[in-house]
Amino acid sequence: MTHAKLGQSVVAPLRIDSAELRVVRLPLVTPFTIATGTMVDKVFPLLVLKSDGLEGYGEGVMDPWPDYLDESLLGGMAFVRDVLLPNIVGASFEHPAALEKVLAPWRGHYMAKAMVEMAFWDLWAKSFNLPLKTVLGGLKSAIDVGVSLGITPLEETVQRALAHDELGYKRIKLKIMPGHDVEIVKAVREALPHAHLTVDANTSYSLSDTSLFRALDAFDLDYIEQPLAWDDIHDHAVLQSRILTPICLDESIRSAADARKALQTDAARVINIKVGRVGGHLEAKRLHDVCEAWDVPVWCGGMLEAGIGRAHNIHLSTLANFRKPGDTSSSSRYFIKDIVNEPLTAEGGVMPVPHGAGIGVTLDWAFLETVTASTETFKR
Repeated sequence: MTHAKLGQSVVAPLRIDSAELRVVRLPLVTPFTIATGTMVDKVFPLLVLKSDGLEGYGEGVMDPWPDYLDESLLGGMAFVRDVLLPNIVGASFEHPAALEKVLAPWRGHYMAKAMVEMAFWDLWAKSFNLPLKTVLGGLKSAIDVGVSLGITPLEETVQRALAHDELGYKRIKLKIMPGHDVEIVKAVREALPHAHLTVDANTSYSLSDTSLFRALDAFDLDYIEQPLAWDDIHDHAVLQSRILTPICLDESIRSAADARKALQTDAARVINIKVGRVGGHLEAKRLHDVCEAWDVPVWCGGMLEAGIGRAHNIHLSTLANFRKPGDTSSSSRYFIKDIVNEPLTAEGGVMPVPHGAGIGVTLDWAFLETVTASTETFKR
């Protein structure tokens, strides 16, 4: 395979020779509870794209059921298998933007498209023997990370917050839901008076709960994440006009255009970027740039990704406007054993960017076989 140097006008295209699509099931160290339910293991699709001896990896973030957004594992797998891969395997692409033209005509399916696009970015970066962060335009060699704590009884939540603060995590995020909110936040704030503290409601409230959010103003939160409906930017603008704490949007932002509308109406003063939620790195970069133009900080959210998805998130977070700690904490917090050989471990709240070409991690194939529920292969 021969390529011109990155940045020159002529770049040899990458032909996708074959693809492998797996469903992986990884047990969690402890159950993870949020407003929409409890997860005891992480079930996700894993895609490998192959080209002339190179492999690119992408991890899907769709849940088995459409409880986070309107995409599901079975629907996403069917779309990738029956629609996307037949149009990709055997085809050649000079750049991720060329691949995007194949993905763009299909409506929705952001997470399925993202998995394919992310695998190609990894493959493309490897073809130049460059880290993914370099071809994305990132500069940092390490990123600040926070921790996301699931819903547990009050005393346990306080102890877990104290333990993670002691480990040096730069931000403590508490999951909240009706009946599990003000008291929890008050207790953690009293235990950690100077910590960067945020809450994530995962869409579980409405405007009728405005008085509750006014009560949260007393606890000096960095932001309140996605308090209202997943598809409602307007009501978030109304709520922001009634409270002092900045609102951060997650589920409501599927594109750079959504971010622009939210910022124009003051529906959000912070944006959470998840590569899978917005359809891939290209749209994530556009979203990042829109927020940077508005001088609105962004951070990288997590979906309990295993090592492949986590590595992609780390590389994306090296872009300049990722100014708040993300959810890319140590994978050992979630999994007894990960599917990659390289440990992704934060020290003192700082996560180093994996070295090497592409995303900088390699699959532990022997272990991966033991946690694979199904495998499909696609050839030209």
